[in-house]
Amino acid sequence: MTSVTSAPAASDLEQYRRELTGYCYRMLGSAFEADDAVQDTMVRAWKALDRFEGRSSLRSWLYRIATNVCLDVAAARQRRARPMDLGPAGSAEAPELGTLPESTWITPIPDGRVLPEVADPADLAVARDSIRLAFVAALQHLPPRQRAVLILREVLAWPAAEVAELLETSVASVNSALQRARATVAERDPDVEARPIALGDADQALLERYVDAFQRYDMTTLTTLIKHDATQAMPPYELWLAGRDQILTFWQGAGAACRGSKLVPTWANGMPAFAQYRASGPGGSYEPWALQVLDVRDGQVVDFMFFLDTERVFPLFGIPLTPAGR
Repeated sequence: MTSVTSAPAASDLEQYRRELTGYCYRMLGSAFEADDAVQDTMVRAWKALDRFEGRSSLRSWLYRIATNVCLDVAAARQRRARPMDLGPAGSAEAPELGTLPESTWITPIPDGRVLPEVADPADLAVARDSIRLAFVAALQHLPPRQRAVLILREVLAWPAAEVAELLETSVASVNSALQRARATVAERDPDVEARPIALGDADQALLERYVDAFQRYDMTTLTTLIKHDATQAMPPYELWLAGRDQILTFWQGAGAACRGSKLVPTWANGMPAFAQYRASGPGGSYEPWALQVLDVRDGQVVDFMFFLDTERVFPLFGIPLTPAGR
């Protein structure tokens, strides 16, 4: 007797939402666009379930739909970026605080929206590394189809033949695109091949010291925690700063209102992050100011990204607009 395989149900689609969100985020560089793309993917798949013939796996079929959605989105707008991708470093002594619209910037994403709940440590390290802000920004420099090839082959470890089938091209074309994509990403993100698997003990100790020093606004201690060639950016401002001296000069000048801040830990883009509240409200009450995302290596901070769109970013991370107990 021939067995009959039942058609997938709409509920079967949901098990892939998290990994599809990670894929769409890497493709588009925006947590909000990724959510929209995945929802569009799910709606298209649900409407076409009765036509799914099982010639490929349900997962592969969903990735084909998600890829087409992302390619359409990418074709309709400019690539997203970090401030350091758009122009030279500014000056902390005379900061020019011009802003650009939200559609300009790479946005952060909570680890829990895209990283697997259960995974081999090595696989988890790859997944975490592939959502770093610098890596996602480097991906945006690739033509969208090259971007898809690199993510599918290098991050998700798809065989070249499956990627070629998904993109309706040849294995030779996939391999050629992958080679070009690797070269571009290596140029834009030089540390891509030299990342630690996880934060070490020195890095964990650094984070504890950083929170204590930042909340006390202790510039002497902070000087020891920040690498001499560290960088800082604050989307939606175009300004970015290069070097520890410039960063600390800014913190004591234009950024001095951060004195007395409260930091609440979270994780974003595979990196330690903090919800920052400034004591700038009525009567010294705390108000949301930024999501700080720190790139930490070898016991020092090498990059700060302060995302100031707290009205959108804090709810995305499930962070209250008022800190607990304040």
